[in-house]
Amino acid sequence: MTEQSNSVAGDSEADEKAIRALLARYEQALNDSNTEVVMTLYTDDGVFMPQHFPSAVGSSSVRNAYEGVFKAIKLSVAFEIVEIRQVSPRWAFARTNSAGTVTVLSDGSGGPEANQELFVLEKTDSGDWKIARYSFSTTNPPRG
Repeated sequence: MTEQSNSVAGDSEADEKAIRALLARYEQALNDSNTEVVMTLYTDDGVFMPQHFPSAVGSSSVRNAYEGVFKAIKLSVAFEIVEIRQVSPRWAFARTNSAGTVTVLSDGSGGPEANQELFVLEKTDSGDWKIARYSFSTTNPPRG
C-alpha cells in the first residue's frame, strides 16, 4: 500500500494508524479474494456501492456482493491513501486510488485495473474502525 497525503491536523494519531491498518487489511482481502476477511472489516449495517451495480446494504447483501465479485474476477491491486479525514470521534472518511490488474475467471482475459475509492468509516463501540460505506469508480478509459 502506497501512502501519500496525511490526515488533517487534529486527527488522533492512533485513529489514523488504525484506519491505515484497516485499509491495508481490505487491500489484502481483495487480493486474496477473501470474503470472510472483508466481512470482518464492515459494520453490520455496512453498504457496498460498486460501479454499475445496485448498492448492497447490510451484512447479508454485502457478503453476497463480494462472493459474486470474487467468483467473477481476481484482483491484484495496491491502494494509495490520498486522504484520511476524521470528522468526529466516531466518523472518518478515506479517499484512495488503486491500481493493478484484473483477471476474468471465466475466460482468463483481463487487463489494467484502476479506481478511485471513497470509504466512510465508523468507530464501533469496541473501538475498532470499520467500513460503514464504500464506493468506487474506475479511472480507466472505457474498454473497446
